[in-house]
Amino acid sequence: MGKKIIAFLMLVMVLGLQVTTLDARQIDDISCSKAIVSLEPCLPFLTGLGQPTPTTSCCEGAQNLNQKADTTPVRCDVCECLKGAAIKFGVNSDKTKQLPQLCNISLSFSFDPSIDCNT
Repeated sequence: MGKKIIAFLMLVMVLGLQVTTLDARQIDDISCSKAIVSLEPCLPFLTGLGQPTPTTSCCEGAQNLNQKADTTPVRCDVCECLKGAAIKFGVNSDKTKQLPQLCNISLSFSFDPSIDCNT
């Protein structure tokens, strides 16, 4: 159990460092780093290092991001941003597919790192 906690803390520290190196361009009123930070509470769930279900703060962040990404161009940009972050943080694609349902978020597309963000 102690190794998982250390791994999680390392992941959070890496997140802090990586957020500053990710694309800082503005996605309308959402920067890529802000999009990632809004999903930071989801990392333990998405990487499989935490609880088997997302936390309340994870779901709140995901719902908030979904509300802010309210146009097709913004959703495409956020999608590209999160795809890159998913690779960097070792996100489990099965967990990403579960997140919308577990957080009661209605999406018209699959929340999957392999998705083509342009479609």
